Amino acid sequence: MAKGTGRKAGGGLARPVTPSADLAAIVGSAPLPRSEVVSKVWDHIRKNNLQNPNNKREILADDKLRKVFGTDKCTMFEMNKHLSKHLS
Repeated sequence: MAKGTGRKAGGGLARPVTPSADLAAIVGSAPLPRSEVVSKVWDHIRKNNLQNPNNKREILADDKLRKVFGTDKCTMFEMNKHLSKHLS
């Protein structure tokens, strides 16, 4: 980035966000960059085998993810929309 543009480092995806109580049950309550939140959610999905075996793009929510997603299943593309509601 060119000097003098007025932008500060650490914004956007690198800026720490605080997860809601429901999301904190999966990723912890400490502020994290958004990319790290998504990574920890994927770790939870893989660890608990929550991908639909017939359609790997679909996530089958367990009790913890159901509180975050608000539905029993969603696609990996919809996941970020649901996660953003739980980050401040």
